[in-house]
Amino acid sequence: MDYIVELRRELDEFGALLEGDLSAPVEHCGDWTLAGLAGHMGAGNLWVVTAVREKRGDNYDEGVAPGDPAALRAWYAETADELVAALSVDPDTEAWTIAPPNTVGFWRRRRAQETLVHRWDAANALGRPAPLDAELAADGVAEVFDTMAWRMVARGAATDPEQAVRLTATDCGRSWTYGPGEPVAEVSGTAEDLLLTLWGRKPRETDALTWTGDRAAGLTVLAGPLVP
Repeated sequence: MDYIVELRRELDEFGALLEGDLSAPVEHCGDWTLAGLAGHMGAGNLWVVTAVREKRGDNYDEGVAPGDPAALRAWYAETADELVAALSVDPDTEAWTIAPPNTVGFWRRRRAQETLVHRWDAANALGRPAPLDAELAADGVAEVFDTMAWRMVARGAATDPEQAVRLTATDCGRSWTYGPGEPVAEVSGTAEDLLLTLWGRKPRETDALTWTGDRAAGLTVLAGPLVP
């Protein structure tokens, strides 16, 4: 997957949504409005630029976002351009990261996934959610289990699962198993529905997902929390 291409597209789509009502509340992000989400995204972009170019991660500051709507849109666009420029180097280049590998390649993937989910948040806040790319969403499901979930355990925010559950994306034929041993349950749905469920954007108890096996045990495994 060309993460730079995916990231650029998602950054631009998020930026286009900032032409909407910036006072709109963002349902799954606490008390943020769309303006607050834009500040979060722009600050995160600049944070990663520093992580790559200066190999440090101590400069995250959402307070740098302008309050004026036009200035906020322009500032966000500048941060997006800076991020893509910083990541347009050899993906094996060393960088400060929040998890291994400590490379630019880590951030290419992480920011593509971060922007994908928050682009959905922004569109949802404006009442016009657009479909997620199935392959990128499937990679996002993989990232939850190969990076985010174990990080939540390492930080003490979650415990290791005692049983296993299998997830299957019906639209791209990919499967993942989370937890030890043979899966006690399997849940299937589109990659988008699986990703948004894992990130708490959609309920785990929904007709969009199909369960087999011990559903209650499977829901316990996925309760996590698996992501921040």
